[in-house]
Amino acid sequence: MEFWGYRRPDGKVGVRNHVLVVATVGCAGEVARKVAESLNGTVSFVCQGGCAAGIKDLEATRAVLLGMIANPNIYGTVAIGLGCEFNKMEDFLALARERTCKPIVGFTIQEEGGSINTIAVATRAAQQMVSEATECVRELCPISELTLGIECGGSDATSGLVSNPVMGLVSDKLIAAGGTSMYSETVEMIGAEHLLAAQAAEPAVAQRILEVVKGREEEQIRSGEDIRKIQPSPGNKAGGITTLEEKSLGCVHKGGHTPVMEMCAYAQVPTRKGLVLMDTPCFDLLSVTAKIAGGCQVVVFTTGRGNTIGNPVAPVMKVTANVDTYHHMLDNHDVDMSAVVAGDRSLEEQADITLQEIIKVMNGKLTKAEIQKFGYAETVVSQPTDYI
Repeated sequence: MEFWGYRRPDGKVGVRNHVLVVATVGCAGEVARKVAESLNGTVSFVCQGGCAAGIKDLEATRAVLLGMIANPNIYGTVAIGLGCEFNKMEDFLALARERTCKPIVGFTIQEEGGSINTIAVATRAAQQMVSEATECVRELCPISELTLGIECGGSDATSGLVSNPVMGLVSDKLIAAGGTSMYSETVEMIGAEHLLAAQAAEPAVAQRILEVVKGREEEQIRSGEDIRKIQPSPGNKAGGITTLEEKSLGCVHKGGHTPVMEMCAYAQVPTRKGLVLMDTPCFDLLSVTAKIAGGCQVVVFTTGRGNTIGNPVAPVMKVTANVDTYHHMLDNHDVDMSAVVAGDRSLEEQADITLQEIIKVMNGKLTKAEIQKFGYAETVVSQPTDYI
């Protein structure tokens, strides 16, 4: 299997060719947004961190920002800061250049003499970068270059019965071809962690899975919450899911059957190919953000009740096996898997169809969320924890 992608200087392959205009601190967010809105070929997202917080908060913010910059879908980056924040521009640019050899320039509003001046210089820099990006030409690449993110949200009974198992088969096919598949939301592994540990490629990975899942549950208890009482969500219950364990058993189907090679930290790029897990909280926006910061070029989002979110850096495909949801929210969903529920198509047949749709998106087909330009306010940085 092959796709047409953009080969970057670091050897990685993108399926989009964006110039990222990124605020390195919340105070610069509106300036970055105005620059990006004025130019075709640019993307941006909300960043509300970068200052007035502890070292771990700064590290968490930087992990996401640097991960987005390094994502293969980004050609180059224009970074905008205020000038007095903890996330100092000169330090941030140095970290970014250690991470990637792609083009990056930075401006601070205080140094440039205010918002209007900064918008002017940053817009010129971004315009030049977009012009350079348009000279990039797609080339034929093996699907082994893909790191696919798989997310589930707004789940119902059809999620665990069809859409998650279908994505598990897609994951197996991708990994058999040399690619990487990643899913997350650690809280939604509670009750199924023993199955994931048994699926681990080696004892150290199994132990890591058990520690991380236990740590997330203990984190909730320390905060005064019992995750088993607040999960499943009201929408999950309305969709037929009765317990957190039942939800978890449906969620983990989306990873497939190959050995779990690694449990990554939040927003960490995997060090091994194959099936990998990422430690994230139980919230779709946080988890999708983390996976894309971890290098996923495409995310497939399974849902039963329906979902809308996108991301500015990577396409987010929405798939559902609930026929009513698909047609009721046709503007948001990309793939209808309900033929499996109706008995007109097998899980394997639907997996083949879905994989072909993913390749179409990789080749340039826009998802519904991309067409609607969703994603700017849906990129969320998780707060750090100390549980392990």
